[in-house]
Amino acid sequence: MKKNILIITDAYPPELRSSAELMRDLAVAFQKRGHSVSVVTSSVKSGVAEEEGIRVIRVKTLPHHDVLFVLKGISWLLMPRLFWRAIVKKITTCDVVIVHSPPLPLAYTAYKVKKKYGARYILNVQDIFPQNAADLGILKNKPLIKFFERMERRAYASCDAIVTPSEKHRVYLTEKRKVPKEKISIIPHWLNIEPFEKAKNTGGFRKQFGLENKFIVFFGGVMGPSQGLDILLRLGARLQESHPDIVFLVCGDGSEKKRLMETKEREGANNVYFENWAPKEEYRDLLKEMDVGLITLTAKNTTPAVPAKLMGYLAAGLPVLGFLHKESEAHKIIREAGCGETAPYDDEDACLNIILQMYDNRENLKVMGSNGLEYARKFLSIEAVIRQWEKIII
Repeated sequence: MKKNILIITDAYPPELRSSAELMRDLAVAFQKRGHSVSVVTSSVKSGVAEEEGIRVIRVKTLPHHDVLFVLKGISWLLMPRLFWRAIVKKITTCDVVIVHSPPLPLAYTAYKVKKKYGARYILNVQDIFPQNAADLGILKNKPLIKFFERMERRAYASCDAIVTPSEKHRVYLTEKRKVPKEKISIIPHWLNIEPFEKAKNTGGFRKQFGLENKFIVFFGGVMGPSQGLDILLRLGARLQESHPDIVFLVCGDGSEKKRLMETKEREGANNVYFENWAPKEEYRDLLKEMDVGLITLTAKNTTPAVPAKLMGYLAAGLPVLGFLHKESEAHKIIREAGCGETAPYDDEDACLNIILQMYDNRENLKVMGSNGLEYARKFLSIEAVIRQWEKIII
């Protein structure tokens, strides 16, 4: 049975964030299967457009990416009201509402949609907020933490179903938040693999960055407290003299980028390079030129997490290196896929050793990359995942 689906998300293309791509791929997949899909998202300018058969309603909001947390928090708290105004003006019918969290306050907007339209309300939980922010020291005010925890409990109680990316997420929610197990479905991060398979290695990015003939450990994505990218500066310092052809290339943006670049200049970590986001079409070509794709999650995290950038690495056939906290499900994915190596984030010697292990055994990298691509085709393609979603929206 075809449904009128509304997706509520703070990020959507052309914004260059992994969550934006996740929501876009989901919206397009629903549309291709005959559902009517609308998206409400934040933007620097309000407007309505038809994009790939999807009605995209953009709502002007305060900046909430790559800003101080206090500004992000204010924007998050204003967002539900702004989104709701747009929804009541533009949406006449809705059978299913899917909201991406974080930002957690948007869950209240989805609840209002449920009440007004009689829609089935699905909460897509990617990061467990506010606990993840408290772990990282981003959110320290105890009354404010309690405020968001009450909001979190209401969101879990008022939705009809919860989607999480891993078994560890489900265990956390059932044991720590007392969410009924039967309310939670596990759907891994997904992506459209076809554009990655069409990408080409031209060598143009290596030439552009002046990194020809280097062994490149690549990180592409948000540079925030959760990623703990200071470890690259420390590892770079240890490798600089003994292995001058090993370099770290970091492409993206985030609240920590400026500080990291200043630290790099001060400490002279000349084998760590910072560049801006690449447009998604170019990003896929860029991945083809890299030797290893890096994911990091600082040991301060106590909540489960699976960096969405991992899926892009797998789809590009790029071997994966993971410096991860012990709760991350990414350890398991990388082991199951046979696509790379992982080490505990807080064991710097182990992180250094697996870099050298992959560098010394470069003949194995092609096999790792092929294994990752095969795993992505089998378990992470949007074509495989959309069938799981359709069971939930009924």
